[in-house]
Amino acid sequence: MTQPPIYSSLTQLGGKVPTPVTPDEAVIETVPNPHPGTLYVVRFTCPEFTSLCPVTGQPDFAHLVIDYVPDQALVESKSLKLFLGAFRNHGAFHEECTVEIARRLMDAATPHWLRIGGYWYPRGGIPIDVFYQSGPPPDGVWLPDPGVAPYRGRG
Repeated sequence: MTQPPIYSSLTQLGGKVPTPVTPDEAVIETVPNPHPGTLYVVRFTCPEFTSLCPVTGQPDFAHLVIDYVPDQALVESKSLKLFLGAFRNHGAFHEECTVEIARRLMDAATPHWLRIGGYWYPRGGIPIDVFYQSGPPPDGVWLPDPGVAPYRGRG
């Protein structure tokens, strides 16, 4: 099947691509938004996000919910998966990981609006949830609840 020309710049979709070693090496690719004049929400959910504690090297786990209102570009999901996977061996605190993901997505896709909820599983008995939002959501956009309960033995 021949790829439409608008997708010709994609380098990761449709082939075997190794997970980047670090988030800095990861490339977040975008594709043209087929509905650039329409305000709508795109949600990515990553229930098995992992990174490392920068002090102890122990694994940290989170459930990420990313909502954005695209402008001219959509985030290509395989490149997002590879970017998020690059955190697996990356040492950073919960706050740094969550906000860095938001900033990289903002830089790559320049959406109208973006929010991320990082629902981190407890280490040392304390869950740390981190939330970032680029500003107020556009008027008239339907924002569903993120669907992740406050910590009570999340599952």
